[in-house]
Amino acid sequence: MTAFAPDSLVLNRKLPLWYQVSQSLRASILGRTPDASLRLPTEEQLAEHYGVSVLTMRQALKELESEGLISRHRRRGTFIEPGAQRGAPVRLLGSVDAIVAQQSGERTAVLGCAAGPVPGELAEYFGDAGEVVTYRRLRRDGESGEPTNWAENAVRPDVAAAVDTADLERWPMTKVLRDVVGVRISRITDTVEARLADPETAELLQVPLLSPILHYTGVTYDEAGRVVDVARIRYRGDRFSFTVTVEAP
Repeated sequence: MTAFAPDSLVLNRKLPLWYQVSQSLRASILGRTPDASLRLPTEEQLAEHYGVSVLTMRQALKELESEGLISRHRRRGTFIEPGAQRGAPVRLLGSVDAIVAQQSGERTAVLGCAAGPVPGELAEYFGDAGEVVTYRRLRRDGESGEPTNWAENAVRPDVAAAVDTADLERWPMTKVLRDVVGVRISRITDTVEARLADPETAELLQVPLLSPILHYTGVTYDEAGRVVDVARIRYRGDRFSFTVTVEAP
């Protein structure tokens, strides 16, 4: 069994330190490896790791204890509760089929669909298009019904004309574009980064404001090299981790 190792954290002095530390440690606990020890480092060790005072660290641990993620025992130390849910892995394995299979078992609700000008942050992808059609969807776990991620897909209008929103309640956009609309997908470029939950994301995913999330951007190209879809998906940070497999020659 390996020792529990919390992630590093760059502190934002504009936010309460105890809150930032508690959210970082929370993500580390829920995303721990299966063989990680349930025993946490001491308060002093954690305070030194995060660069905060012991009092700040105690406040952060108190928050995690109130959530039922840890238990604190006098003279014995602080332990992760065995029932603390670990994140489900999201695996990027380098194929369209892997991306399609990733959302299997999830329930999807279409929140809206509207045409409009290309958002400024997407202008580099749709330079020759005056507008895009944006689809907004919320996915829930197939068993618990708990929200897991929400997605925005900006789709080229001529492609969106053949998209039926009913299909998006059953299948991921990638499958709809490839298998229903008939787009010949040449490649998908994926980018994953850590962000903090904005008000809309916090409300949809039922997580605290500014809690850690995983932000995925997937840019889909057709065989002519055109961008046909840009997907932006916000994943709950306490439910997912990303694993990339690279095959050595």
